[in-house]
Amino acid sequence: MQVLTSSSFQLPDQKWFYKGKVRDVYNIKNEKLIMVATDRISAFDVVLPKGIPYKGQVLNQIASYFLNATRDIVPNWLLDVPHPMVSIGLNCTPYKVEMVVRGYLAGHAAREYKLGKRKLCGVSLPDGLKENDKLPNPIITPTTKAAEGHDQDISREEIISQGIVSEKEYEQLENYALALYNRGTAMSAEKGLILVDTKYEFGKYQDKIYLIDEIHTPDSSRYFIAEGYEARQTAGNKQKQLSKEFVREWLISHNFQGLEGQQVPEMTDVWINEISDRYIELFEKVTGQTFVKHNTQNIGQEIEEAIISYLKK
Repeated sequence: MQVLTSSSFQLPDQKWFYKGKVRDVYNIKNEKLIMVATDRISAFDVVLPKGIPYKGQVLNQIASYFLNATRDIVPNWLLDVPHPMVSIGLNCTPYKVEMVVRGYLAGHAAREYKLGKRKLCGVSLPDGLKENDKLPNPIITPTTKAAEGHDQDISREEIISQGIVSEKEYEQLENYALALYNRGTAMSAEKGLILVDTKYEFGKYQDKIYLIDEIHTPDSSRYFIAEGYEARQTAGNKQKQLSKEFVREWLISHNFQGLEGQQVPEMTDVWINEISDRYIELFEKVTGQTFVKHNTQNIGQEIEEAIISYLKK
């Protein structure tokens, strides 16, 4: 079994290559983007030293599943999936903000709330909430999209006043983000899951707004198991969740939060396989489909051949 932690293809008409935290991105003629979902895993905006088997396939297939299921809400960048770890789509110009939608007090929001903060990205939060409580209404807590390092919380007012996004377009991004979250919430409920929080990215192509990147994957979203949610909240117990949060919690328990001077703890084979199993579990629960492990022998060569074959069409 091989993991793909990097790619370095030289593709026909390639203009540039960008290595993200998880995806390797190739620009073709400034018209199309090819995204290779690698098996890299990141937490606290740090890429961890070892890859996770089948993680790239899980992310790519969940993203394409939800992109195809939400085209009636907003057009998206995706054109084709020529390989289980590859997506090809329009080369949109990204907005420099991520639209984080939260329906529950969890993760980063819960950590800030515990510090006594009652405003997150300019949005007021009521007193008396417990971690993982449902919020009165879903809220948007945007972040600036950092090229490197940590993304930064930012308010709607700051985005507009700094000219990062115009007020008219930002309102459209908000409407799209909430509609996507509502659709994701409904689709998750059908599978016995709660979509706790998630993030969306948007871009423009020929003056039209498109949904870009991935949506509703374990890297961009947090899910709770719906059955027993209320009972666990009432008893003050931890929620059963399907997301990357268990990786973050493991890192925190080993004194790592991506801060300067901290060392990533050793990732054993047993731990790596557990992460892989939980990603596959999430795929099956979220999509209702059986995950078919793609043969990873010669995976890099196979991906390159699949992309070149697509580009020759």
